[in-house]
Amino acid sequence: MAGLELLSDQGYRVDGRRAGELRKIQARMGVFAQADGSAYIEQGNTKALAVVYGPHEIRGSRARALPDRALVNCQYSSATFSTGERKRRPHGDRKSCEMGLQLRQTFEAAILTQLHPRSQIDIYVQVLQADGGTYAACVNAATLAVLDAGIPMRDFVCACSAGFVDGTALADLSHVEEAAGGPQLALALLPASGQIALLEMDARLHEDHLERVLEAAAQAARDVHTLLDLVVRQHVREASILLGD
Repeated sequence: MAGLELLSDQGYRVDGRRAGELRKIQARMGVFAQADGSAYIEQGNTKALAVVYGPHEIRGSRARALPDRALVNCQYSSATFSTGERKRRPHGDRKSCEMGLQLRQTFEAAILTQLHPRSQIDIYVQVLQADGGTYAACVNAATLAVLDAGIPMRDFVCACSAGFVDGTALADLSHVEEAAGGPQLALALLPASGQIALLEMDARLHEDHLERVLEAAAQAARDVHTLLDLVVRQHVREASILLGD
């Protein structure tokens, strides 16, 4: 990435966005009739699909059942064609397991699991095209799918990435910006309360800059919430029309 200018003197990024501007987001709910909940999202050129089943009885050993809350099971996978490297990633490789764990931690903080003791909620997310902000796209797709399944949540959980380039905090990083290196973080936020469901950083960042980058990610997550809320409202209107209400 040597010689690539990520931020121009006029404050524009490689793709023409301002520092705190989101990539275009498009989303749909109820894309699979067979699942309890499903959703598809595009954040820029990153595309993700989420499917939810449950709450249902624990599958496998009943010893896994939790007496006071539901067990949240999250599985992540990426399509072979999702990146340019065409590298086969078997289901259950290290990256997939780490992403699945992050998603589980995120949704355990958001879903009202105590309402469904001794049951299980399955969230499956697949990335169809990866162009930066993969974790955020997975969280946002899964949020819509959980809502589509009618599973009670404390709040939306909305996610976005952020980085620090040339003294400026950038929100919603593209693949080019991620590949350039530098401090980056991923944030999952419950917008109404401001509670952080998950925060991950992959490089050191001086504390003098951390607050700016964190606020850039938080503001972007709030902007994502505004867009996802419109998607949910539109889906409810369409469902009401189909039901004849």
